[in-house]
Amino acid sequence: MVMVIALALAGAVQGGAVTARAEENGAAAGRLLFYNHAYGVLDRVTADAIEHSAHLRDFADFQVRTTTGAGGQTWTGRYLRGRETYVELFGVGDVPGKDGTLGSAGLGVSTERAGDLPVVVDRLRKAGVSEPVEFQQTRDFGDGVPVPWFDAVLTTGEYDLFGAWGMEYRPEYFADPRSGTEPASHPGDVGRERYLPDTYRDRRMRDVTGIRIAVTARDLASTVPLLKAGGLTVRSLPGGGVVAEDGGTTIRFDAVPLDQVGLKRVEMSLNRPVSDRHVERIGHSALVVGPGARAVWTFEEQDRPGETGSGTQPQARAAQPPLP
Repeated sequence: MVMVIALALAGAVQGGAVTARAEENGAAAGRLLFYNHAYGVLDRVTADAIEHSAHLRDFADFQVRTTTGAGGQTWTGRYLRGRETYVELFGVGDVPGKDGTLGSAGLGVSTERAGDLPVVVDRLRKAGVSEPVEFQQTRDFGDGVPVPWFDAVLTTGEYDLFGAWGMEYRPEYFADPRSGTEPASHPGDVGRERYLPDTYRDRRMRDVTGIRIAVTARDLASTVPLLKAGGLTVRSLPGGGVVAEDGGTTIRFDAVPLDQVGLKRVEMSLNRPVSDRHVERIGHSALVVGPGARAVWTFEEQDRPGETGSGTQPQARAAQPPLP
């Protein structure tokens, strides 16, 4: 999903107050949110190399897609999809506005059971997030009729270059045959495995097991309350970073200056172990597959011409969250 957080609330975004109390309170009552996908905006050379990589088409369920969401906003992403999780990659300008800036990134964490997202919202309020930003994302399959896609919540409408949102897929989306989703495996099933196709079985990549993203301290402070409200295990790192775990995917955030933010690393499990180690250079990145049943993709830091400290002030999200 692209972090084009255009609120489907047809109005100005209300910035939610994230307090110190929200930072300290975890969600002890149980895990409701799980890693769904992350996205990053890469330099154009790398994005183009990813888009045309024959290796990635063998490695993963790989797709390049332009999506139309709420308000007619569009974005073009490169997707590596697994059994339950995926990663979404953009080049500079593939996403509207500031969200298409080099280093911009986002994280979606989703529910597995219908009705769990309102519980997360309630936890946020009890933890001190006084005005969670709730909205609904839609998808247009090409006929001009928006189909409800998922409900979502943010802790705030202000951000530097990173945002995280909690989400719950809508029954209308699963019911639309164009979505390509699977039948429910149990009552209330709105899970990630149902949402994604089973094409991964014929590729090497199985799932995303680790993500590392560099974000500003301000954006990290807005993210931690959501992770805790979702029941993820969250621990602080020396230097101001944070590691969050949902039982399947480890999410690491490094707190850095604005000119150093961005997606840094993706770790993936494989369907079957491999005996050798293969390194595939893709633009300014390196995908290392094996040995064993894992792969690691690292992204190099790129120069950001014209950036100065003047861009550190947060801005209200004018649109909806990234689309899956």
